[in-house]
Amino acid sequence: MMGEQVIKMPDIGEGVAEAELVEWEVAVGDQVREDQVLAAVMTDKATVEIPAPRDGKIIWLGPDIGEIVAVGSPIIRMEVEGDGNATPGEMDEPVMRSAVDDGSEPQSPGAAARAQEGTAPAPAETAQPDAAVPDAKPAAPAKPGSAPSGNYKPIAAVPRADGEKPLASPAVRRRAMDVGIDLRRVPGSAAANRITMDDLDAFIASGGEAAAHSARRTRDTSVDDVKIVGLRRKIAEKMATAKSRIPHITYVEEIDVTALEELRAKLNAGRGEGRPKLTLLPFLMQAMVRAIREQPQMNARYDDDANVVHRHGGMHIGVAAQTDNGLMVPVVKHVESLSLWDCAGELSRLAEAAKDGTASRDDLSGSTITITSLGAMGGIVTTPVINYPEVAIVGVNKMRIMPVWQDTQFVPRKMMNLSSSFDHRVIDGWDAAVFIQRIKALLEAPAMIFIED
Repeated sequence: MMGEQVIKMPDIGEGVAEAELVEWEVAVGDQVREDQVLAAVMTDKATVEIPAPRDGKIIWLGPDIGEIVAVGSPIIRMEVEGDGNATPGEMDEPVMRSAVDDGSEPQSPGAAARAQEGTAPAPAETAQPDAAVPDAKPAAPAKPGSAPSGNYKPIAAVPRADGEKPLASPAVRRRAMDVGIDLRRVPGSAAANRITMDDLDAFIASGGEAAAHSARRTRDTSVDDVKIVGLRRKIAEKMATAKSRIPHITYVEEIDVTALEELRAKLNAGRGEGRPKLTLLPFLMQAMVRAIREQPQMNARYDDDANVVHRHGGMHIGVAAQTDNGLMVPVVKHVESLSLWDCAGELSRLAEAAKDGTASRDDLSGSTITITSLGAMGGIVTTPVINYPEVAIVGVNKMRIMPVWQDTQFVPRKMMNLSSSFDHRVIDGWDAAVFIQRIKALLEAPAMIFIED
């Protein structure tokens, strides 16, 4: 005796009243087993799979993919052995057939529409001749990771076109990812070449995973514990102190350094023997000296415990440098008394000392304002962290050629951003902008750097 089983949209919980049907895993006429995934629905919180409550045969599929279905609405009807759960009203649900009612298996409304377009799946008797043995009870479902039963024979699949996305349920995709299988290489036996769990099991049992990947990808669950000690711990402590105690304000300005780069190239070409090669930093340091004379509050250290700002006459510029041991800030002392070439020589000496570990304590302490630069890796914009207890840091971003409008046309110019941060407790935004604008004016007309007041 055969009965009818109605499967309704389940109550997914959390106040969800409806869900969208996103995948059909079966077609009308399919023989299914208990717990086999029939469909997948999606709420605004998660994707949920709907399993078969018992063995049976699909005789009706309700909504089309993409339809929103209310909780409790019938979505699937199955023919089962024994009594089903369908009430008389539910058994009267319309059964859609193909355009020609020739006694073939009923179809869902979506399948009927596809039939009119000539793309509907064939009836079960011809579409899946080996999917089930007519007079035998369907086999128990295979456990994940195991080979399919001996009487399972996957249906030959139409070759998947290049770039075609394999169709599979979330459960099949998750299992394939766990075992390192590329689903593009797995033939599908269901409608529209969809890959079922049986297809995946058969592919694994046939040794297909070896062909799928020459080197299988596996999940790496290792955890490498690295204790923060020494310089790295000191850096961490200082950065945490700076961010927790200093309310930062960051100001970014674009600077045309075309003229500066031309001057730098000429000076390097004519430099005498023994003189270091000039980079942009000595020019920036000289410009900062001029700007600080006008705004001495930038060259300061803030004792926030005593509520005292110590403004320094001597300009001791720290230059953040990345080393194999971590971030260091060697300090060029009394930049106000150094020439452009002196700055370049001291920068070179300190950089080497920081890299080879010979920098003295005096070389790494006493800064009153800091420059940070990542060189060619500098990006377009950064948000520098102030070197506590200083009140300002000037960040150099990478140089790039950009089109700039001049008079009646665009011309290529070498542009660079300065991304600079200030302690907003003692430096107002207006003062920060004035400071950077003064540096900008000097770098854009570099001859002004060398003209004494």
